Formats: sequence, structure tokens, C-alpha cells
Amino acid sequence: MDVTAAKMIGAGLAVVALLGVGLGLGNLFSSLINAIARNPAAKNDIFPIGMIGFALTESIALLAFIVAMIILFK
Repeated sequence: MDVTAAKMIGAGLAVVALLGVGLGLGNLFSSLINAIARNPAAKNDIFPIGMIGFALTESIALLAFIVAMIILFK
């Protein structure tokens, strides 16, 4: 197998994590909106936790992207 082809396959497999990140973010914000709609008084307690969850989930996406770029260009 050619080295370039192996790099492309490896980068593609590294980016598969973005599927899980997309599903996770959709689920997170769906639940956040649902929770705030059910109890608007608790918005100040719920919203910061949702943003922390967003940041942690998005960090997985950035890590997967960085790994894919390292595989492609090293």
C-alpha cells in the first residue's frame, strides 16, 4: 500500500470521531432547551453546566481534527 493512501485512510478514521461529537452536541442542546423550557427559573443553574458540556465535547472535535492533520502532514 502506498504511504499517501495509508495517510488518507488514517486521517479519515481519525475524523470519524466528529460524527459522535455532532450527535453529542445535538443531544446536549436539545436537552438544554428542553430543560429550560420546562423550568425557566432554573436557567441560571442549567445554562453554565450546558456550556461546560459544550466546551468539553467540542474539545474532542478539535483533538480529532488535530490528530487527522498530524497524520496527513507528518
